Amino acid sequence: MPDSNTTDFTNPSTFLLLGIPGLEAAHVWISIPFFAMYAIAVLGNFTILFIVKSEPSLHGPMYYFLCMLAVTDLVLSTSILPKTLSIFWFNSGEIDFNACLTQLYFIYCFSWMESGIFVAMAFDRYVAICNPLRYSTILTNPVVAKIGLAVVLRGGMLILPYPLLAMRWPYCKTNIIPHSYCEHIAVVKLACADIRISSYYSLSVGFFFFGLDVFFNIMSYIQILRAILSLPTKDTRLKTFGTCGSHLCVILAFYIPTLFSALMHRFGHNVPLHLHILIANMYLLVPPMLNPIIYGVRTKQIRDRLLRLITHKGA
Repeated sequence: MPDSNTTDFTNPSTFLLLGIPGLEAAHVWISIPFFAMYAIAVLGNFTILFIVKSEPSLHGPMYYFLCMLAVTDLVLSTSILPKTLSIFWFNSGEIDFNACLTQLYFIYCFSWMESGIFVAMAFDRYVAICNPLRYSTILTNPVVAKIGLAVVLRGGMLILPYPLLAMRWPYCKTNIIPHSYCEHIAVVKLACADIRISSYYSLSVGFFFFGLDVFFNIMSYIQILRAILSLPTKDTRLKTFGTCGSHLCVILAFYIPTLFSALMHRFGHNVPLHLHILIANMYLLVPPMLNPIIYGVRTKQIRDRLLRLITHKGA
């Protein structure tokens, strides 16, 4: 009887995710920090959403963008962690073909949405610091809604070719994916066809739009720093920089691991596979965990509201 994992097939009904090949014996131990990061991400982001919703003074553009970020982080981390943990805990690596492509779409779509939200947040801080008198007239609620819609549409449309192209390829090698989630290139590499169009498209989208987002963030912060340095007193400069310091921290927490993972994926051919997969998981898990912590600690309005909530319940 032929092995189901190597039999020729053109439309596999399922794929088999291996988790982290080479570290199978440590899956249970690896699951502990993974679960902790996911729990912190879920609790922290729901807390941000609750605080902003329940505090009328926080109903402004900066906090609307923060809520968009929190929702994106919740979807992004939930797209991978439940399935990854089921592999680690129950050795349940089987995933339906369509479910795999859906997971692939959600991971990349919401990653691009997150990058777009960071650009929107950088623009918000630029207007607040460089044009404070026009802030309320530039960033009105309809403008914020249009920016949010543009971010969603950009992420959705850019990534749509990923699963559509993957659906077209015939698969006749194996249905085993040596990864903990349905990573795009890991999936299309299983096809017995010329997948250069998928590879070139993902590479061009990554370099062009990722580069564009980084460029806009850098330009925004160059203008912000110039405006801060032109302020008359040191105290004023520190106070103003503090208003955008939390945003700068979350930008670095997102882009540095993402860039590192992309460079390793493209050029780190001598790096062990398990290290590739660990880093690929980290750049999807660490930002959703850190974002609510950074904003909770560094944003006075959120910190004060959270303290009032805790002390009120304690009383």
